[in-house]
Amino acid sequence: MFSRSTPDQAPAWFNQRGVQFVAVKRVSGYIAATAALLVTLLVTGCVTTTDSRFSREADRQKAIENYVQLATAYIGQGNMERARKHLDRALELDSDNPGALAALGLVYNTNGEAELAEKNFRKAISEDSGYTRARVYYGAFLYSRGRLDDALDQFRAASRDTEYKDRGSVFYNLGMTQERLGLQDEAIASYRRASELTRGDARSLLSLSRVMVESGDVAGAARYYDRLLGVMQRNPRLQHSPESLFTGIRIARHTGNRDQEASLALQLRNNYPESAEYQQYKALKPND
Repeated sequence: MFSRSTPDQAPAWFNQRGVQFVAVKRVSGYIAATAALLVTLLVTGCVTTTDSRFSREADRQKAIENYVQLATAYIGQGNMERARKHLDRALELDSDNPGALAALGLVYNTNGEAELAEKNFRKAISEDSGYTRARVYYGAFLYSRGRLDDALDQFRAASRDTEYKDRGSVFYNLGMTQERLGLQDEAIASYRRASELTRGDARSLLSLSRVMVESGDVAGAARYYDRLLGVMQRNPRLQHSPESLFTGIRIARHTGNRDQEASLALQLRNNYPESAEYQQYKALKPND
């Protein structure tokens, strides 16, 4: 880093340099010294200004990031008003920030303004096609509106980002979309990948087991269902749903495990007598 000379220091510097050149030509020495000082001042000024600009830009980006994080937290709490205030501040600093635009899309969607939500999701992606979170938000939006082919495109693109922290959820969403589109083999592959990335997430294991039963691979489904039961035993907060009970019933019936079938059927009848799964269970033929 160069140090900036003050007006009081300049004459002394000139005099010191002038002594060295006085025998040659005092005027030339003075001009050379002045030119050197100007260069020094210019270089020093440039370095200082550049550092300051970078510092200000870093501070601005950090502020935007903080606003978006706060807004996302408020969205998770359902407080859209507070979320919107923080996003407005972020967008005042950078109207094209993809994180703020994507989060604003969530706010609009929650408030029932689908057109504005989609506009912001699309703009966030156009500003940064590699911003995976925007694709995840947009994919979920499209899925919720029944636009499954479009949702599939977004989730597929998101799944290719190997640096995305929540890839397990991306593959789970991809599997759900593929399942709805009748792409069972692809759905099984996506659910399996989701279970691998989440190290045995109960949601992924259940979906994988269910789809494998429906595809006819009951033996494979049984292996993943056993893993699901193990996860539930280790975590008392996890409780059976109608889906998990009915999936287990179908597997137990196929493998001839009558005790397990009876136990799961009793839970289904007692806990979820009005569920669609219980009605399906009652409709099962004895040899199904």
